Amino acid sequence: MLTTVFLLAVVLHLLVQVWLARRQISYVTEHSNEVPGRFRAVIEPAEHAKAAQYTAAKQRLAIFEAVFDSLVLLALTLGGGISWLGRLTAGWSQSAVMTGTLHVLSVFAVLALLSVPFAVYRTFGLEQKFGFNRSTPAVFVSDLLKSWLLGGLLGGALVAVVLVIMSAAGNAWWLVGWIVWLSFSLLITWAWPRLIAPLFNKFSPLDDAELRARIDALLDRCDFHAKSVYIMDGSKRSAHGNAYFTGLGKEKRIVFFDTLLSSLTPPQVESVLAHELAHFKLRHVPQRLLASAALSLAGFALLGWLSRQSWFYSSLGVSEPGDSSALLLFILVIPVFSWVVSPAMTAWSRRHEFEADAFAAEHSDASELADALVRLYKDNASTLTPDPIYSAFYDSHPPPARRIERLVSAEPTNAATT
Repeated sequence: MLTTVFLLAVVLHLLVQVWLARRQISYVTEHSNEVPGRFRAVIEPAEHAKAAQYTAAKQRLAIFEAVFDSLVLLALTLGGGISWLGRLTAGWSQSAVMTGTLHVLSVFAVLALLSVPFAVYRTFGLEQKFGFNRSTPAVFVSDLLKSWLLGGLLGGALVAVVLVIMSAAGNAWWLVGWIVWLSFSLLITWAWPRLIAPLFNKFSPLDDAELRARIDALLDRCDFHAKSVYIMDGSKRSAHGNAYFTGLGKEKRIVFFDTLLSSLTPPQVESVLAHELAHFKLRHVPQRLLASAALSLAGFALLGWLSRQSWFYSSLGVSEPGDSSALLLFILVIPVFSWVVSPAMTAWSRRHEFEADAFAAEHSDASELADALVRLYKDNASTLTPDPIYSAFYDSHPPPARRIERLVSAEPTNAATT
């Protein structure tokens, strides 16, 4: 029974992905000839058409990837790939935990290797064609090797700990496993800005006196404390611009891509920062952390039950039940069913974005934020006219026209500094 349900779920998920991608291609192409009102003063018709072409190219690649990923998933599960890799790694160690860890890592190594051609094409084909790629083959390979090494070390350690818990903690192992997973996630969040991110990018203290004064004034107005303000060499790999907060507690850091600072004026940078800061002040970050913790708890509880059911393994192509196989099946199969909640999650995220925009309009300047967003849409070749249904599934941010319309209608504020 589960085999049939799984097959139908894989096919349905793939059909929906292809349908949504084709809708997005059709919609943005149909609306590529006319720039929406608010954007006409900044974005030329040729730039709007380029954004449509860029979006369509990404969606065509996404369709190909979706088909490929579905075939790989079926090969690993019903095709016996997980079982075969389990037998292959079984003789590599006398320790059940070690062989289980190697089993899990071997599956993800296969997935990582299979994803390389797509990553190469995305970077040196698609992104290069539209003028965004600034990476070199040396940087690309270095990033790949470092990410694989980190994934193997950190992921392997986590898997080993979870496998020990599965074998030693009895039927309630899933609760202990969830606590370990949650602790690991918080540790990575803390360690990312201090230890991991610097392995990939260079972070330099912000030395622009005018901009730093604006940022300090904004932080004071909002009663917000950040350890440091850094500039990241995002231009080393891409022309896309961004800004973000990272870290926990007193280790919170503000990070600007150098590409963003070169594109926006100081008042616009201030308004973008006010938006990002709002996610902390409005407690969006802890809300998302709590939601993630609750979902992962439910996931571990479900895995705890499924791992004891023989039909769970046999129905999904695994002949010999085992803890490592249970982990792999759960991680690979759950997305085939969980995608149906995507519209609810994106709607929640878009609500947070609107709230953050309102906060930014109150504590900086709504018109500056609107101008900054228009500039970023232009620089990143973001489509201004996404298909509404596609957007409801995938876009964590509101559609550009609707977002700008809200900001333009916001009351002027006196909070911005000069």
